[in-house]
Amino acid sequence: MNVGDGILAGLRVVEAGAFVAAPLGGMTLAQMGADVIRIDALGGGLDYRRWPVTGDNVSLFWCGLNKSKRSVALDLASPEGRELAAALICAPGEDAGMLLTNFPPRGWLSFEKLREQRGDLIQLTLQGDRHGGSAVDYTVNVRVGLPVLTGPADGAEVVNHVLPAWDLIAGQMVATGMLAAERHRRRTGQGQYVKLALEDVALAVMGHLGFIAEAQLGQRRERYGNYLFGAFGRDFKTRDGERVMVVGLTAKQWRSLTDATETAPQMAQLGERLGMDLSQEGNRFRAREEIARIVEQWIGSRDFEPVAAKFDLHAVCWGRYQSVDQMVREDPSCSEANPMFATAVQPGVGPCLLPGIPLDFSAVPREPSRPAPVLGEHTEQVLLELLGVDSAQFGRLHDKGVVGSSPSG
Repeated sequence: MNVGDGILAGLRVVEAGAFVAAPLGGMTLAQMGADVIRIDALGGGLDYRRWPVTGDNVSLFWCGLNKSKRSVALDLASPEGRELAAALICAPGEDAGMLLTNFPPRGWLSFEKLREQRGDLIQLTLQGDRHGGSAVDYTVNVRVGLPVLTGPADGAEVVNHVLPAWDLIAGQMVATGMLAAERHRRRTGQGQYVKLALEDVALAVMGHLGFIAEAQLGQRRERYGNYLFGAFGRDFKTRDGERVMVVGLTAKQWRSLTDATETAPQMAQLGERLGMDLSQEGNRFRAREEIARIVEQWIGSRDFEPVAAKFDLHAVCWGRYQSVDQMVREDPSCSEANPMFATAVQPGVGPCLLPGIPLDFSAVPREPSRPAPVLGEHTEQVLLELLGVDSAQFGRLHDKGVVGSSPSG
């Protein structure tokens, strides 16, 4: 695998992490051209077999979150393996000396210990909570209250969300934090230790979106099922059984919806009857059930194709419900028609549609989508390149079980 020429070309980051947020942060940097070297134990890390997996037990999860990286496999239980890992982290280079991890910052991963080898080290450690306790997206989500608000309006049971929202946001904050610390080092010459807690990410977002202030004011948020909170939006079925989501959040979206459904006169009459100005989004939420009955009558009396055509003609904000299988088979946005995607052979899996970075910079071309490495694929290459370990030395380390390499490596 060749290191890319993207907007972060020349930057080198060592990653020692598992599961979603830390590997996602590293992959975000790698897909912008940084040289991200993932260090794993010889048999693979904690997430090396994380589901979903192929029939041969190759983790699609691991492959998906480690694209465009280089892989080094070391016996991290041995002093010699840990010394090699520390040496890679602290290897010289103006754009190097950066560690991203979500493992406990002790022993060989201690910032103080590593800084003895490189004074300008940047280390970002992702924690569960701010005290260093264990937490994952599911345990954080229950603490911030969202499962109580998710589900049918008349439901009483909590509903966990399948999308790991806090992990995903934390992954992007990991990348942002690394780049901010690197910029600070360029200006001042100073390295630093950066801590980020998954729980704090969730709490911050809950504050940003008004949930915390709402509770402080004594305004209890209820469940609203599939309605959009605070404006108008809901799912509807067409006559032939397709389901669509329509949204009238902004004034323009509301006008587009009423124009497409030819319901502007009915909405005006509804507003007069209720004494509400439906051009105000809050009033559209208050009148959501009455509005929904009018929209439902229009959509429910037509098949999907003419509904879709009318919505597109009037630039309605809408979407069709589809399964992941349908998206992969039928949606051109999830194909090579979208320049973010490319088909490449993922070792152990086969040809796969791989997404690159969603960012599209005008100054540099988008980095091509590159598959995840085989575990240990770049061990010898990286040790030679950064530490000067020659083939004979590598062979001795390999025979001692200190380093690992893939068959292709």
